[in-house]
Formats: sequence, C-alpha cells, structure tokens
Amino acid sequence: NYTTDTKSREENKTTLENLYSLSVDITKIRRLKEWVLLQDVAYVKEIAGILQEMGADETTVASIIERCPEAILHTPAEINSQRALWQLVCQNEKQLIKLIEQFPESFFTTEYQQNQKANILFFQELGLKNNIITRFLTSAPNIFYNPVEKNKNVIETLQRNYLNLGGSEANMKIWILKLLSQNPFILLNTSTAIQENLEFLQRNYFTDQEVLQLLSKLKGFIFQLNSTTMQKSMLFSKNIFKCSDQELKQLVLKCPALLYYSVTVLEERLEGLLKEGISIAQIRETPMVLELTTQIVQYRIKKLSALGYDIKSGNLESLNGTKKDFEVTYGKIQSKKERPIFNPVAPLNTED
Repeated sequence: NYTTDTKSREENKTTLENLYSLSVDITKIRRLKEWVLLQDVAYVKEIAGILQEMGADETTVASIIERCPEAILHTPAEINSQRALWQLVCQNEKQLIKLIEQFPESFFTTEYQQNQKANILFFQELGLKNNIITRFLTSAPNIFYNPVEKNKNVIETLQRNYLNLGGSEANMKIWILKLLSQNPFILLNTSTAIQENLEFLQRNYFTDQEVLQLLSKLKGFIFQLNSTTMQKSMLFSKNIFKCSDQELKQLVLKCPALLYYSVTVLEERLEGLLKEGISIAQIRETPMVLELTTQIVQYRIKKLSALGYDIKSGNLESLNGTKKDFEVTYGKIQSKKERPIFNPVAPLNTED
C-alpha cells in the first residue's frame, strides 16, 4: 500500500534522475499518478533492466513506465516471478514484451501471483489454448485474481447444467471452451447466479433444448443478468409487440437481445427505429435489428437510401448483421442497381 498524501511530501530526486536517464516523460507521470514519484523506494533501473533483458528498446521501456508508473515500485523479484508466470503461456520473450507494452497494468498487477499461476494451469488442463489464455490475461485479468476453486466451481456448474439440459458428454468440452473464449467474464459470476438464471428460463416455458440454444447465442452473457431485469425486458417486449407467451418465446429465440438488454436500451432503440418510419410490425418480423445501436441503424439506412432502397417498404434484413455482413448486403444492392437491364429484342452488335 502506497501513500497518496501528496501535500506534505517531496518528489524522490533519485527516482526523477533515473527516469530522466531513461528519457521518460515525467510530466505524463505527474499528470497520471504523481504519488509514484513521492515514494521513498523505487526500482527504476532494475525494472528497466528486466524489460531490456526481454528485448525492449529504450522507447518501449519509457512508454511502459509512462503508462504504468507503479511498475517502478515493484521489486525485481516480483517482476521476475511475473515474467516466469506469463512465460507459461507466451511463445517467447518477444511476444511477452509486446503484451507488456500493450497491457502494462495487467502485467504489473503482481498481488495475486499464486492465484494467477493456479488459474493458468487450470485453464491449460481444461484445454484452453495458450493464445486464448494470454488474451484473458490482458483483457480479463480479474478472472485470474479469483482463487482457482471459485473458477472450478463455476465451470463445474456449467458442465452439470449442460448435461442436465440434454447436451452430450462428447460436445460438452467444446461447448465450455467456446463459451469461455467468447466471454471469460462468466467466471466472475457465482454458481448460484448461473443456476438461478437457468431456472428462470425454464419457468418461462423454454424447453431444455431452447435454453441450450439461448446459452450458445448469448455467448454466456445471460449469466451476467438477473431474473428481475430479464422479467422486465420480456414484459416490455410482450406489451410492445402485443404477443402471446409462446410468440414472445419465439421472438426471444430469434433475438436474445430482447432478454439481455434493459428496458431503457430497448426503448431507446425502438424509438430510433420508429423515428426512421419503420413500423412495429417490421421490427416484430426482424427483431434482430434491436441488437444494433440507433447510430448504426441511422448510418445504414442513410447508405441504403442513397442507393434508392426504401427501408420502410421492405423488410429489415438488409440492416442486420455485423459491419462485414452489412457491407456484403450493401455491395449486392449496389451492384444490382448498377447492372444494365438486358433487352432481349435489342439488335446485337456484330462487331462484338
């Protein structure tokens, strides 16, 4: 624990000199985390030396320290332990230094080394590839701070439920690994929350097969919800689309966003669509359009309108999908518009 009382203390002159010698921009550190410069002990040269050993040049070292100044407060022993830990999943030190440069804060969080190591080994045993584990280390570091027993418990709950819902033993491993790689944050939930959400779906007349289908479509995000918010979102959709429980269920299976997004988000997106002259009937026909933000919808409608495509009179399929999907659809409509109409009775040009 480092003190953050900056009023009564002066900056450590040795730290400043060492940082200057590495061409570190001190003003950036003052603006970002000035308290680091006030500490009595810092390991500037030692940490820079370890980074250089791994292949970092002077510019890279300066950039890492500027973005994560507290790196210099860790002991060389702590950083070497962290280095050995990350090497369990990195191909080589070149890859490791690249990751540290991109995600310095993830690397320099050394308080949970025992948990990190146990979780890395657990994920490897589970069958996750090292490149996926490195992605977790950088983008979802919190899951490594959990005791390994907690993560094991969540995985076991998922496995048990998958089999109870009719999933096969043969496909279970692939399903779990896919779910984890799509959304590692499911490990931050409790086993109880996971169980409750699955039971909520079953109470709402989703069959076991449909629950499995939803889990795959939602990429595990369902586990970050709670039954109250899901109930509110479903009731809102039922009222807007004026449908029966069975029809609502089919809409949710088509578009799990109706379950996942809050009423506020759904209201805002519906309003955006209605302002563009799109009807409730069209949205009900293609509910997946609610997965897109209002800004994306407006941009896509504008692009299609420029081609003379009237979204109000057609279906909304052309708006759907990822950016890549939309570009493909847009390209097809554009080429169709530009293609000359063939006249079968026009005389042929004999020179051709």
